[in-house]
Amino acid sequence: MTQPANEPPVRARILVYGRVQGVGFRAFAARVAVDLRLFGGVRNLPDGRVELEAEGQRSVIEALEHQLRIGPAAARVTNIETEWGTATGQYSAFEVWY
Repeated sequence: MTQPANEPPVRARILVYGRVQGVGFRAFAARVAVDLRLFGGVRNLPDGRVELEAEGQRSVIEALEHQLRIGPAAARVTNIETEWGTATGQYSAFEVWY
């Protein structure tokens, strides 16, 4: 996907709710983020949610959000919350965090 040159990078913290642990959700999210050329990472939280930190153009992160709502076949996403902020440039790849 080509990123618009006039769109500044942003940072998003995305929380995904539902049946999203133990179903391959982190690997799915990382694969989509890498395909979209985003930077950051994804991890499971102790309360059953999945958290992503992603940096890139807002429209591209919104495309990631759309794919997260679909998720892998075994997942059941019930809600997604996104907090937007300023990109820090601290990431050089998109990774699964353990």
